[in-house]
Amino acid sequence: MNAQVSSRLPVPGYQDFNARIPDSNQAAIDFSPGTGQLVSGTRQRVWLIAGSHLAAWGASYIALNKAWYAGYPKSDFHFFNDNGEWNQMDKCGHTWTAYQMSRLSARLWKWSGLNERQSAWLGGAAGLAYQSIIEIQDGFSSEWGFSWGDMTANTVGAATFVAQQLGWHEQRLQFKLSYWPYDYNSPELVTRRDQLFGKSLPERMLKDYNSQTYWLSANVHAFFPGSNWPAWLNIAIGYNSNGMLGGYENKWTDKQGNTFSRYDIPRERHFLLSPDIDLTRIKTNNKFLRSVLYIANMVKIPAPAIALSKGKFKLYALYY
Repeated sequence: MNAQVSSRLPVPGYQDFNARIPDSNQAAIDFSPGTGQLVSGTRQRVWLIAGSHLAAWGASYIALNKAWYAGYPKSDFHFFNDNGEWNQMDKCGHTWTAYQMSRLSARLWKWSGLNERQSAWLGGAAGLAYQSIIEIQDGFSSEWGFSWGDMTANTVGAATFVAQQLGWHEQRLQFKLSYWPYDYNSPELVTRRDQLFGKSLPERMLKDYNSQTYWLSANVHAFFPGSNWPAWLNIAIGYNSNGMLGGYENKWTDKQGNTFSRYDIPRERHFLLSPDIDLTRIKTNNKFLRSVLYIANMVKIPAPAIALSKGKFKLYALYY
């Protein structure tokens, strides 16, 4: 194994559910068997969060349709096996999105007055439902199709959140994301990037797999509470892949019929190890700051890292 040191930034059911709202200001949803009634919590907040979910979903679907589906014709619903595409970076994206959607949704439901169990189940259901609707949209697009691989990844993300919240009452393992623009270093590659991933930064942050790194960040102190390990310090395992100019290979044909073959650009997988900070474990009495840290914890902080690719190790003074 060869080692290099670099300071360069890397390129990386509820059945029989009946909701009853009592006259009390305290109202919440009880999912215990045989009742399914709204019995405690804050009625106004429950309806506010339900409405906020619908509004946010509607807005995001409009934006997603513009960024992702608008350029492709509709088709009859069909299935599509894309498990081998993009070196599975897209599956990592589905897992991260479902996990984070579940986590944020559960936080809102908890604020509304629901208890932890109810919030966790509703959060996980919201994350999975959101991703499932997107997958159904894919099924009606001529460019893609309904992917069972994607649905598996969505389920893993939502289930990871729910299982930990119900079992441990905390998130000891968290999926995180980091992003750094890939170096498309020629006009030909820039054109290909714009065709595949969009011209705007928001589009590319959503779709450019070459620029994304996904992490599984573990809180060591939560697993070993008797240790002196800092409660906020995590260890993260990361994965990314770059050099990808097509789903399966670096060969494509443009709108003018010109064929490009760039097999000289290797499609490389990278596995990483890096320290991380669990921002939710930083103690503060400021409610607004706690909320900011909770949201920011979706992203991994820049930190030193060691990467393994094709049998070679490489050290980064700062990776993001």
